[in-house]
Amino acid sequence: MTLDGIPFGWDPQLVRIFLLFAGVGFLAQIVDGALGMAYGVISSTVLLAFGVPPAMASASVHAAEMFTTSASGISHISHANVNWRAFAFLAPAGMIGGAAGAYALAGVDGEAVRPFVIAYLALVGIYILFRVIRPFPRKPIPLAMTPPLGLFGGFLDAVGGGGWGPVVTSSLIGAGAAPRHVIGTVNTAEFFVTVAISAAFVTALLTGHWEEAGLLTDYAPAVSGLVAGGLIAAPLAGYVAKVAPARALTASIGILVVVLAVWQGLQLWA
Repeated sequence: MTLDGIPFGWDPQLVRIFLLFAGVGFLAQIVDGALGMAYGVISSTVLLAFGVPPAMASASVHAAEMFTTSASGISHISHANVNWRAFAFLAPAGMIGGAAGAYALAGVDGEAVRPFVIAYLALVGIYILFRVIRPFPRKPIPLAMTPPLGLFGGFLDAVGGGGWGPVVTSSLIGAGAAPRHVIGTVNTAEFFVTVAISAAFVTALLTGHWEEAGLLTDYAPAVSGLVAGGLIAAPLAGYVAKVAPARALTASIGILVVVLAVWQGLQLWA
């Protein structure tokens, strides 16, 4: 098996790749638990930087997120961070948008869509940095806004391999909702969105809509690392949401995503 020319097997190189992505998964999940965003953005950005096609990067990240988001959601529920009324509107809409985005992404050429995905991730990073420089005003948010927000966030999450948190969490906090409950609600809903996206990829595979899917096994060590690292950090999500310095973490993740997106762009146009 290979990852952009790197050989895989039961050897020290495999262990190094596994540990690398375990570290990525751990750090991404810690940040995700604190901010309600960034696990998918960081993980997909790193996978794309290693040459993984966009559809495979998104499918790989969401396969890992089925494990990490379940653990994270349980942690937020145990810390009473979930607004269940908002969850009831958000989760179904996110599932529909995510499934549509996954099926659309699986049906297009990976190399053709990659520049757009890189641009999207760069914009997400810039948007996160904007949150640090200019905080959003505080004002109430009507629940009527939650379904379209979930649809849009779910679609972008599938297409970009990440984006649910940056779109939904930022928008709800920007509208004046309490950060702790927004993060807990968005993280818990993300499990159901992730399941819907993964199911859409499986459906595309079984129906022949996704011809490149056979190469997914080439990235199994990286995905396994993302799962392992994320699972270790996920139980801390509820606690981190309460105590972490969100502004410093927001700045760090924004800088990281922009730098990695620029790196990918340079690789693409080299």
